[in-house]
Amino acid sequence: MHTLTKEIYVSEETFMHVFYHLIRPGTMAKVRHPLSFETKKTYTLKVEGANPHLEMRFLNLGPFRDTATVHISVEDVDEPPVFEPSFYFVEVPEDVDIGTTIQMINAKDPDVTNNSIRYSIDRSSDPGRFFYVDITTGALMTARPLDREDVAWHNITVLAVEMNNPSQVGSVTVTVRILDVNDNAPEFPRFYETFVCENAKPGQLVQTVSAVDQDDPQEGQHFYYSLAPEAANNPNFTLRDNQDNTAWILTRRSGFRQQEQNTFYLPVLIADNGRPMLSSTGTVTIRVCSCDDKGLLMSCNAEAYVLPVTLSRGALIAILACIFVLLVLVLLILSMRRHRKQPYIIDEDENIHENIVRYDDEGGGEEDTEAFDISALWNPREAQVVMKSRQDMMPEIESLSRYVPQVCTMDSSVHSYVLAKLYEADMDLWAPPFDSLQTYMFEGNGSVAESLSSLQSVTTDSEQNYDYLTDWGPRFKKLAEMYGATEGTGGGLW
Repeated sequence: MHTLTKEIYVSEETFMHVFYHLIRPGTMAKVRHPLSFETKKTYTLKVEGANPHLEMRFLNLGPFRDTATVHISVEDVDEPPVFEPSFYFVEVPEDVDIGTTIQMINAKDPDVTNNSIRYSIDRSSDPGRFFYVDITTGALMTARPLDREDVAWHNITVLAVEMNNPSQVGSVTVTVRILDVNDNAPEFPRFYETFVCENAKPGQLVQTVSAVDQDDPQEGQHFYYSLAPEAANNPNFTLRDNQDNTAWILTRRSGFRQQEQNTFYLPVLIADNGRPMLSSTGTVTIRVCSCDDKGLLMSCNAEAYVLPVTLSRGALIAILACIFVLLVLVLLILSMRRHRKQPYIIDEDENIHENIVRYDDEGGGEEDTEAFDISALWNPREAQVVMKSRQDMMPEIESLSRYVPQVCTMDSSVHSYVLAKLYEADMDLWAPPFDSLQTYMFEGNGSVAESLSSLQSVTTDSEQNYDYLTDWGPRFKKLAEMYGATEGTGGGLW
């Protein structure tokens, strides 16, 4: 029998199944448990080989078996960090302060080099960012206020990364349970609105009330009911605590009448058994209604004022017709008022006088219309001379027009009146330097020549020849003297 020694190198990443005995030629040794370089670096195996099929004639030749020694060396491989323990379960009260350390997370590099570890939280496992882990120490802390009524459990994943090889990442699951704290007061689960019959007797049950509380104490919930302090001596109703988280509202008297009072508001105080004890006040609305002898509701006074939800088609048409008639009446009244005011408006066809006012100036605004009085041109013989100050000047400046000699404005002819106004404007040294071109044309009564206005003409008065007025007869004699004579004499004022 010969002994054979064989040395084999196996990586610690070789996670196979079994160290097997060789049973036939070609069989390989398999790994049953994970190898660890840090735990055991070498293994020595003794392998024996035998021939199971022997012939009787060769039994005297020997044992027909042999042995071999196998030395297995485990090589080191860089492995990810390992957490100890491999799972964390933490319980935290919901009123814990922000920044409180709730657990220390530990991980280490299993390799001989023992590289430094950096910790972090997988944000997909904590989208609300309720927790924070210290990057170097692994201290798991709260980053936001916790609320058991909102989220009672948190499952977060903490990651550990080697500094020298960031590709080596280990992870561990941390389950956080939020413990309840009595921070919510009990309250009614809904709005209680009931009724009491007018023929109710004292001690009759009106309503059974209950409460809910978002907290979940370990000893269970228990509620206490009583009337609020302001209603402790209520003469109409009383409250009985049933000691089973419910209470009864009972009548204290009889003789309820809708005409006296149709609605009662009963405040109820609800307290829990937590530490500290919390309470709240709920209101029960009780209406007085008419009932039959069996206590069945017939009607409440509130129903007498309830209007139908929908209207019939005929009623809707009637309402629309009334609205249409009212609109027609309003339009008719407005039209009649307009016709009453119409006779006071002078029609352009009936007005025999032509008032032509042309403004070629900028500025002055509406005040320029008070520069001259056109009524004096319509009837110069009856015009009353009223001296007015210019309205388009500063209030503190006094116009000198009041000192113009009155003899200039007393002439009855239009020519003299215009000359007087021209003289007044020339003498007023304090008037603003507004350029104002105002043309007044006056025609006598009964003229057959119609209007003498020339709005389309671009020439001035000095460029026109008025000699043709003498050919129009005695009706235009006055105009011929005013314009024809002026050009002949060559007066300086025009």
